[in-house]
Amino acid sequence: MVFRICSARLLPSAIPSNSCNTHFSGSLSVQFSGTSQLGEGEMAQILAPSTQWQMRLPKTSTFGSPVASKMWSPLVLKQNRKGAAKSSGKFRVLALSENSTVNRLEKLLNMDVTPYTDKIIAEYVWIGGSGIDMRSKSRTLSKPVEHPSELPKWNYDGSSTGQAPGDDSEVILYPQAIFKDPFRGGNNILVICDAYTPAGEPIPTNKRARAAEIFSNKKVVDEIPWFGIEQEYTLLQQNVKWPLGWPVGGYPGPQGPYYCAAGADKSFGRDISDAHYKACLYAGINISGTNGEVMPGQWEYQVGPSVGIEAGDHIWISRYILERITEQAGVVLTLDPKPIEGDWNGAGCHTNYSTKSMREEGGFEVIKKAILNLSLRHKEHISAYGEGNERRLTGKHETASINTFSWGVANRGCSIRVGRDTEKNGKGYLEDRRPASNMDPYVVTSLLAETTLLYEPTLEAEALAAQKIALNV
Repeated sequence: MVFRICSARLLPSAIPSNSCNTHFSGSLSVQFSGTSQLGEGEMAQILAPSTQWQMRLPKTSTFGSPVASKMWSPLVLKQNRKGAAKSSGKFRVLALSENSTVNRLEKLLNMDVTPYTDKIIAEYVWIGGSGIDMRSKSRTLSKPVEHPSELPKWNYDGSSTGQAPGDDSEVILYPQAIFKDPFRGGNNILVICDAYTPAGEPIPTNKRARAAEIFSNKKVVDEIPWFGIEQEYTLLQQNVKWPLGWPVGGYPGPQGPYYCAAGADKSFGRDISDAHYKACLYAGINISGTNGEVMPGQWEYQVGPSVGIEAGDHIWISRYILERITEQAGVVLTLDPKPIEGDWNGAGCHTNYSTKSMREEGGFEVIKKAILNLSLRHKEHISAYGEGNERRLTGKHETASINTFSWGVANRGCSIRVGRDTEKNGKGYLEDRRPASNMDPYVVTSLLAETTLLYEPTLEAEALAAQKIALNV
């Protein structure tokens, strides 16, 4: 590494006039522009960057290995000249290293451009071809906006996301919901979009369009459906794709001490969970809580109560924010419903649901009628509740069997759970425990509304179903 000393006004006898080409052992730049005095035994101390960053030195360095900044803070320049050398020059010290490049990059990333321009950055976010992956790209807008209707439509290459053929690859993004951008700050925004063909037809992976139709039905609108969604997820080590905190190729102690726990041997990834919590609050997401889960390295956050289509918008953008945070942390996020086989809990997305009638007096009877309808469409719901869910819904680890519909009060081994308070008060909500962690919230929420508010089974089917699941309606 090399110290390069540059100045227009230099110490006359201590530093040669061609000082920009003067080299010492080190890596920093000294610029003189005021009064300084260096005497024999005196030192100019150069403070290194924060110890949280690590500086890497070139192979030609005499150190020969990565050096943490605490190993070179402070660095020292000693004067070779005997006696003191005085000058009217001022000086300033700049560290030139890979580390300082990171620091300058951080300053640019955190720069608030609001005082300098009315323009903002809008990050358009949409769902990719797998139906679970998230894509995004940025564009500049001339001024801040308050409503999606103020935003222009945009397009992307659908052939690169598995959503269009190469010879007709243009897919159109329709802005649908706006959130504050917790990464860029200022007036910058995140925009939830859904995707359409140039002719205006929803593409197959656009589940929001169908959900919006259901939630705009007058029967549904009048019932003001509320949703509270419990999103579970698992954090994996980046290079080995094994849960965070687990020994590579090995297993931690059995489940039991990890749920809602604290401690370095029990809680893995809390900083990510907390960072995500605050980012969601900043963005305007209706996040209501978070906790460590039963399997170590697994976490949960809750979003809601949200009304109608808003529930899906908030879950999707919260997932996007979580992806961005884990990206920055160098940790892999997975929504696999059973990331580790064996005696370990899977990951679900329990969905709490109520309507206006369920929340009013006599609502428990309305809840039981809704459960009856859900039992009649169990297969339709299961098929839409997430890929790989059969590995999770085994009847073990707080799940019901995927093949059998069941319900119960305070029973976490059922398909549908009703809380004790709901039973006691005669009104409240139900919890659908079947959805997997990778479910599409647009699909799940709209299907719950459709089955409980729009679906009309025959009286004979209702009677048979009520007898089968021991439900008195």
